[in-house]
Amino acid sequence: MIGPETAAWAELSGLAEEGAGADVAAAFKSDPTRERRYTRQVAGLLLDLSHQRIDQRIFDALIDLASEVDIPGAFRAMFAGEKINTTEDRAALHAALRQDTGDVVGGADVERLALEGRERMLAFAESVRSGNRFDTIINIGIGGSDLGPAMATAALKGFTKKALKVRFVSNVDAVALHDVLEESDPEQTLFIICSKTFTTLETLANAERAKAWLNKHLGGSNVSAHFAAVSMNESAMDSFGVHREQRFRVWDWVGGRYSVWSAIGLSLAIAIGAESFKKFLAGARAMDRHTLSASLDQNLPVLLALAGIWNINFQKISTLAVLPYTDRLARFPAFLQQLEMESNGKSTLRDGSPVRCATAPVVWGEPGNNAQHSFFQLLHQGGMLAALDVLLVRRSPVGDDEGATLALANGLAQIETFTVGQVGGTHRVHPGSRPTSVLVLESLTPETLGALIALYEHKVYAQSVVWGINAFDQFGVELGKKIGHTTLAALKASGKVITLSSVRERLEALRG
Repeated sequence: MIGPETAAWAELSGLAEEGAGADVAAAFKSDPTRERRYTRQVAGLLLDLSHQRIDQRIFDALIDLASEVDIPGAFRAMFAGEKINTTEDRAALHAALRQDTGDVVGGADVERLALEGRERMLAFAESVRSGNRFDTIINIGIGGSDLGPAMATAALKGFTKKALKVRFVSNVDAVALHDVLEESDPEQTLFIICSKTFTTLETLANAERAKAWLNKHLGGSNVSAHFAAVSMNESAMDSFGVHREQRFRVWDWVGGRYSVWSAIGLSLAIAIGAESFKKFLAGARAMDRHTLSASLDQNLPVLLALAGIWNINFQKISTLAVLPYTDRLARFPAFLQQLEMESNGKSTLRDGSPVRCATAPVVWGEPGNNAQHSFFQLLHQGGMLAALDVLLVRRSPVGDDEGATLALANGLAQIETFTVGQVGGTHRVHPGSRPTSVLVLESLTPETLGALIALYEHKVYAQSVVWGINAFDQFGVELGKKIGHTTLAALKASGKVITLSSVRERLEALRG
């Protein structure tokens, strides 16, 4: 059963029509226990939903919805290794990558592969960190092979080995690679090519440029020692010339946007070290265990998912602004853009029929303090209503208590204003009651970052279960890439600009 077929969905529709929960400011005034009733805490994270447009009737109906679609059973199926990625006939076992010995997530064979692969990858990371050969690590990848490791490396900068520079290159236009290479010494540079298939156009183009740069400066001597790779395509790595001791496997049961826990996270492991990487996994593992064991009304990923369901499907809010009040999480909104929109940006149910409701929101965002001076005008007074995720960190990542206090004060002030609003002259009215989820981290550490990412991963899956869609395929990404290859070949052959009409002709030929 999917969400729109349930009795709870019908009840929620009725509550939305009567305007239940709409006045959050009034709800706070009438209920001094509201914040406590809608706040949960686990794994170093606190989630406060009291600023959402919900009341107890809505909350109870949302829990009933989660029960009717059997979200607990869906999580059990995922952790057991069932092929929940039905369109590709695969399991979705990113959680297996962070399991501990004896957890047997996905079965004994998967556990063995995950643990052995982890130890081999971490041993290589430590050898790079402790050796004196490389001072610059350049990760070449795109999408999930870039966003997760790049975001996490920036977030955990305080845990990195400062002698090593870890850089990330994704864009095909060669500008980012050019800028990084300008500051790099070929003798001391290690490239990590991250591509699950080792066929991604952007990644291979940048990898070939990197190889040409090394050949130019090193005269072709021992160039292969300057490359490591993460892929499942052994023959392609052979052809490129990656030494077998410096290649690491990723499996087809790991989606790209869920892969930071795998060897795709090699650059992150080099940056923060094996022990911190293990703590990063441990934080995610704590959230995994909570997700499997907690009741629906206490379950952080489920509750965050249900708040989103209420906003998207019953409040008709199509956009989610992610607002971290620490510069260390500046790339977190971009990471969530892929996680949420690539996973749940679907118009087809698992059985192939059309969806019966809206699915993923448009996700966007910026560090909150900066955004206060740009787009918060729209959030407070604009005619388009957005849902908000505000992320607060109590302690400064750089030991500046005054800076942390200033950021926290700004975040709390904005949350209050989003909730209460302001009555005044015509142009000064703030409506308030902006639906806001508040996430608080005591500090930003490998453990809390791991838990935070896992929280959102499980939130996305829980929502997909309600909507009846498959969160683990991404066919919407593939068509444009396929046409891109044919367009590139034609452009190189003709030496002329390819017109849109000729692209449409190729598209029709592909469809035919």
